[in-house]
Amino acid sequence: MGAYQLVAVGTDGSDSSFRAVDRAASVAADSAAALLIICAYHPAKNTNSAQDQLGEDAAYHVVGSTPAEETLRDAKERASRKGVGDVQTLAVEGDPIEAVTDVVNDRKVDLLVIGNRGLNSLSGRLLGSVPQGISRKAPTDVLIVHTT
Repeated sequence: MGAYQLVAVGTDGSDSSFRAVDRAASVAADSAAALLIICAYHPAKNTNSAQDQLGEDAAYHVVGSTPAEETLRDAKERASRKGVGDVQTLAVEGDPIEAVTDVVNDRKVDLLVIGNRGLNSLSGRLLGSVPQGISRKAPTDVLIVHTT
């Protein structure tokens, strides 16, 4: 049994975040650990008007799945190709820093993998970035992957 039982990774669907998913999947596969892929999101607005006008079933077909669900589906496929046996996904409404750290804490994650996008940007230096905020607040080991 490897050092890690549960590896988590945050993704927003960007190419950069998918590189972090790839690294997390490799670590999880090497450790025979489960992989939890987390996507924080803010709910879409104005889907109620389509549902009101077309009815619940028709609105679902027009609106389709949420971007978070699509992101998680794509990330899970990538992770499965890396040989991870147990891939779990979780879409969480809210701010990425709070959402990811709350899940990591609740699920007792052993290792959190995140990309470095935003760490070297001007706004990241002035306002703080998602990777920086997560690494400060995470209650576990954090692997920041060079993805940019």
